[in-house]
Amino acid sequence: MFIDKVKIRIRAGDGGNGAVAFHREKYVAAGGPDGGDGGRGGNVVFQADTNLSTLVDFKYKRRFFAENGSPGGGGRRSGRNAPDLVIRVPRGTVVRDAASGRVMADLSGEEPAVVARGGKGGWGNSHFATPTRQCPRFSKPGLPGEEYEVELELKLLADVGLVGFPNVGKSTLLSMVSAARPEIANYHFTTLTPVLGVVKVAEGKSFVMADIPGLIEGASEGVGLGHEFLRHVDRCRLIVHVVDVSGSEGRDPVGDFESINAELEKFNPELASRPQIVAANKTDMASSEQLAAFRGYIEEKGYPFYEICAPIGEGIEPLVYAISQKLDTLPPIREYEVDHVPLEERERLARNVFDIHVEDGVYIVEADWLMPALGMVDMDDYESLQYFQRVLRQSGIIDRLEEMGIQEGDTVSILNFEFEYIR
Repeated sequence: MFIDKVKIRIRAGDGGNGAVAFHREKYVAAGGPDGGDGGRGGNVVFQADTNLSTLVDFKYKRRFFAENGSPGGGGRRSGRNAPDLVIRVPRGTVVRDAASGRVMADLSGEEPAVVARGGKGGWGNSHFATPTRQCPRFSKPGLPGEEYEVELELKLLADVGLVGFPNVGKSTLLSMVSAARPEIANYHFTTLTPVLGVVKVAEGKSFVMADIPGLIEGASEGVGLGHEFLRHVDRCRLIVHVVDVSGSEGRDPVGDFESINAELEKFNPELASRPQIVAANKTDMASSEQLAAFRGYIEEKGYPFYEICAPIGEGIEPLVYAISQKLDTLPPIREYEVDHVPLEERERLARNVFDIHVEDGVYIVEADWLMPALGMVDMDDYESLQYFQRVLRQSGIIDRLEEMGIQEGDTVSILNFEFEYIR
């Protein structure tokens, strides 16, 4: 089963909590805090695998959660870092954030991509000891791991894409120039999934050709399986446009050529401007007048033109040579630019950014970056509350509240945590 587009949910592991512990040893009085740090949560990593050719594995499993880091222990023992969760996908898979559509990773090469980062481990209470706070009874919790719903889209990595109407001979052409064996029959949509073949030109020189299933008018709007097929042309460096020059099915070769190009342009305007070579197939069934008329039209448009008869291999060698020569002048297969900013970086950029507004006499502070600091507050511990107050003071929140006219005894709400303001 060929599946090239799925949605899955991924979640990196949470960081382990820091420990609250105190050194206890015979003959050692007041040993002091020695709580260890929590371990890092596991990342979610995508890795391209050349042995895979479809996303079918994700049809049955759609949730991938990495392990959490272990909590810290006494004696300054750090918690264990969780292992990364590695998800293997076919080469050419693009990972997008389903909510925003941003590209998070392009698995075209061999390098793995960290898509969801595990949370950092929290600090043990040994980090918070100072000359004036010698026995801190609070620690820092681990940060949550990133969680996303992502869309995996497989875009085949081929140098050349064969496009054209159904039953024009694309599969036959691929079978003649490579070891690929697509299904070949005299009816429409014999090929329902893209097929790749390696075309050897000379010793040590080859290129990858993709047989894209037949397109029809309206493909760019999703008619037939248009979108499913067109996405696989997206990365091709060169398009070989196969046309039934004989008009054996009652269609006009010029009309076919223009219709397919119109669908390419509607789907992605850049596709229509990509280099094309026109292969006029079924020349054995065409008259010399038909061939001359179509050749004149194509050459007037500025496209290289080759006559072939795929079933008997006629004209194949010059076509393959022309394709190889053209590929030598073209840039490498396109990779998508990653525009996803990791959560850790977004939090760094948003640090100390906050908003305060008043509703029904309550001062509401919005600052998501305060969540870790708030999570370590122990309401029954004076030193813990003092630490949180100092965070608010250093970030400028208390100064802003005072500028807004807050009075002692007024209520402040931070991330649903309410308290009375005391100077």
